[in-house]
Amino acid sequence: MLILVRYAAIALFFALPAAAAEVDLELVLLADASGSITETEIDFQRQGYAAALTDPAVLDVIANTLTGSIAVTYVEWAANQAVVVDWTVIDGPESAAAFAAALLEPPRLAFGRNAIGAALLEGKRLIESNGIDGFRRVIDLSGDSANNYGAPPIAIARQEVLAAGITINGLPILCPECGSRANLAAAYAEQIIGGPGAFVIAAEGRDSFADAVRRKLILEIAGKTPESRPEPVLTAAD
Repeated sequence: MLILVRYAAIALFFALPAAAAEVDLELVLLADASGSITETEIDFQRQGYAAALTDPAVLDVIANTLTGSIAVTYVEWAANQAVVVDWTVIDGPESAAAFAAALLEPPRLAFGRNAIGAALLEGKRLIESNGIDGFRRVIDLSGDSANNYGAPPIAIARQEVLAAGITINGLPILCPECGSRANLAAAYAEQIIGGPGAFVIAAEGRDSFADAVRRKLILEIAGKTPESRPEPVLTAAD
């Protein structure tokens, strides 16, 4: 019980205040939790983001932004969308470690089939209702499929997000031997990402996921796109 109380106190300390200061970036991390994602894959996605957000290279980029801070929330998506870790200002190793610890605790929170359109609109809602004043606003969607079941269609949701001035980046989790996933990076580039500087960085699988996340976060926080664009790094046409 004492451990839980201490954990809650840490989470409360690092939770975003009602009147937040300006941050350089508002970032929604949308992580796939649909039926094709196993419990092991839920874990390695969370572990990959936790490792990346506490990586010294990522923290160094945050420290060198205009405000020295970013705001991040982690959301699992499937047929539903569920916030795993609420908006948190990350401005150094302690706040990054608190976010990472909170990310690894909860059970799986989203279930069912892919609903990318709904996930994108939820990311937009979370940005527009968070009370944060960020210089840039980004939704980052990861997943192992570009399928979408039910409303809204991806194209309509994507357009609504882009019209709000929010950039969408993509982190497809590839599986070359799975046939339908072989061209997933291209599908993300053509159908999902968009906005100023939007890009796709693909993870070849579990072993490369943390590295792909770290690279993607560094680019997003620095406000850059990949300088070189060999596959599987793609950028948006618009």
